[in-house]
Amino acid sequence: MDVNLFDFDLPDDRIALRPAKPRHAARLMVVKPDATEHRQVIDLADYLTADDILVFNDTRVIPGRLFGKRGDAKVEVTLHKRVDATVWDVFARPARKCRLGDRLDFSGLTAEVIAVGDAGERRLAFDVAPDAMTDALTSHGVMPLPPYIAAQRPVDDADLEDYQTLYADRAGAVAAPTAGLHFTPELMAKLDARGVERVFVTLHVGAGTFLPVKADDTDDHKMHAEWGEVSAETAARLNAARARGGRIVAVGTTSLRLLESATGDDGIVKPFEGDTAIFITPGYRFKAIDLLMTNFHLPKSTLFMLVSALAGLDRMQAAYKMAVDEGYRFYSYGDSSLLFPKRDET
Repeated sequence: MDVNLFDFDLPDDRIALRPAKPRHAARLMVVKPDATEHRQVIDLADYLTADDILVFNDTRVIPGRLFGKRGDAKVEVTLHKRVDATVWDVFARPARKCRLGDRLDFSGLTAEVIAVGDAGERRLAFDVAPDAMTDALTSHGVMPLPPYIAAQRPVDDADLEDYQTLYADRAGAVAAPTAGLHFTPELMAKLDARGVERVFVTLHVGAGTFLPVKADDTDDHKMHAEWGEVSAETAARLNAARARGGRIVAVGTTSLRLLESATGDDGIVKPFEGDTAIFITPGYRFKAIDLLMTNFHLPKSTLFMLVSALAGLDRMQAAYKMAVDEGYRFYSYGDSSLLFPKRDET
C-alpha cells in the first residue's frame, strides 16, 4: 500500500511532553464501528466484562541511550536489541564515526564495534562481565525518551518513573509499552472489582519502533525484530477466556503484535519465545485479539498502519482528525484510545 495513505496533519502542540497526573486521568477515545465516545482511562472497566482478559506487556525500560567518544569524536548510541548478555545491536549517531573495529568510550564503559549494518545500525560488544551489563547501563546510560520528546526537553528525574509502567518487571526494553503507562493502583482496583482477568507477556520494545517508514510502499518496509515471550500458562489462560466467550484485550500494540505472532490460524494461542518482526497493515486477519487499547501514533508509522488494519483506515483517519480537533494529546505521554474492530473482522 502507498505509505502516503497513512499520513495526517498533526500540530506540534498536540505532542505530549509530560503524562497526565494522575496517569488514569488521561483521555480515552472509544472508537466503535458506529460511534465514538470521549471518556477517561479510569473509565476503561465500563467497557469490559468479567469474561474478558487484559494482556499487559511487563517489559522494563533500561537506560539504553549512551553518550561517549571515539577518540575525540562525540558519538551517541541507542540500544535496540540484545544479542547476548554483553552484545547489543544499536543505532549510532553519527554512524560514520562508528566503523568496524572502532572502540567507543562511554565515560568509562567501553565497547567495540563488531558489525556494521545499514541506516546507522551497529553491533557493539561491551567490555563488562555478563552479570554486570544491567548495572553498567544503569550507571552510564540515560532513559531513552522518544525523539519527539527528547528534541523538545531534556530527560529528568521525573522520567525515571513516568516512562515506566506500574507493573514493569523484566528489564530489556529501550522504549516503553506506552499504553500501559496509564495504569494506576486505582484503575487496577476498578478492573478487579469488575472481575476482569489479566495476564502478562513480555516484548522487549526496541528503538526501531520510532523509526519512520522511508519506503514509498509498505511492501518495501523492513521491520526490526524484537524478542518476546508468551508462557504456556498465559497461553492457556487466554485460550480459556476465549472459550468462555470472553474477549482478549491487548494493552498496547506491543502486546498485540506478540499475541498475533504466537497464535495460529485456528485462533489458538501457543507458547512463544523468540524474535518477532510481524508487520500488520490493512488486509491482515487478526487471530488473537478482540480489542486494543493504544495511544495515538505518528503519521505514516507502522503503528498507525496497525490500528488502521484493526479498525479501518477511513475510520482511523476520521478518529485522528477528531483527536486533533478535540485537543487530544499524542504519543508516548499522551492520551489513549480503545479500538473495536471494524465489523467485517468481528
